[in-house]
Amino acid sequence: MKHLTSLLLACAIAVLGVFATTSDTQAQERYGMQKVVYHINYNGGEEDRAYRGALRNMQNHINAVGAENMEIKLVLHGNGLGLLAAAKSNDMLQGQVLELKGQNVSIHVCNNTLRGRKISYENDLFDVFEEDIVPSGVAELSHLQMQGFTYIKP
Repeated sequence: MKHLTSLLLACAIAVLGVFATTSDTQAQERYGMQKVVYHINYNGGEEDRAYRGALRNMQNHINAVGAENMEIKLVLHGNGLGLLAAAKSNDMLQGQVLELKGQNVSIHVCNNTLRGRKISYENDLFDVFEEDIVPSGVAELSHLQMQGFTYIKP
């Protein structure tokens, strides 16, 4: 009986592995390679819900298509910089940002907003470096769309 239980368990694991592989293969066949730009220029709202939801949408997108099949950029300007300002003191946002960056999501921060609002990316924003700064968030969105990136505003 013990041998039969072990055999059934091994078969079940093998079947689940086939389904998981089939599901991954189907997703790759269905979605292919994707270039996507996410755009955030709004406030996060109470408990940063809008920001957390937008980052969760990005993660769901990656989960469906696979990080290896995607090039994702996140453009932040205007009130959208509040996401990285809030992340300075919000561990949940920090975790989401770092998780996305770990899956090759690049974040582009608008220099016009930094200058206009007197924001220091080094002191006021979470995990932003000089190479993350773009001259204009809006111009960056247009530039990326001209390169074939699909525009998404979560």
